[in-house]
Amino acid sequence: MRVTVSAKYVPRLHVILWHPEIPPNTGNIGRSCVAVGAKLWLVRPLGFDISEKQLRRAGLDYWQHLEWEAVDSLDEIRAKIPEPFEQQRVWLFTKFGQSRYSDVTYEQGDVLLFGCESAGLPEEIVSQFPSSAKLRLPMRPQVRSLNLSSSATAAMYEVIRQIGTPEDAF
Repeated sequence: MRVTVSAKYVPRLHVILWHPEIPPNTGNIGRSCVAVGAKLWLVRPLGFDISEKQLRRAGLDYWQHLEWEAVDSLDEIRAKIPEPFEQQRVWLFTKFGQSRYSDVTYEQGDVLLFGCESAGLPEEIVSQFPSSAKLRLPMRPQVRSLNLSSSATAAMYEVIRQIGTPEDAF
């Protein structure tokens, strides 16, 4: 596996947010990415401004430690980190997934893909991946969906549980 060396750290995994809408969710996910050594990818359009001034105003004092990038398409990410896509190491998180997020085996460098808060992942994205890549977090039927930052954090820590704790990488 080819590892992309970043200015801040070598990502242990990649977290993609498709058209994120709510700044605090993205902020919380970014904090979790720093904690576990993940790279955060934001696919535009975004529902908020990510300028340096806005980040400072939001009090995201850890953001300078985050390895992140905003891009215009999933294909742009695929071109920058092709191996997980070629090796089918991309995991989509959807309430329609057939497998539980804890029932698959993760590897360092895997990609976790999450949809936007109001609509999830669009079908044109979901249809590009095999059903075995579509994962869900268990929840009771009374709950329509889980918070995006809660879902992403649960998924990241399952990956870390399987591949080793963040301290092992630093």
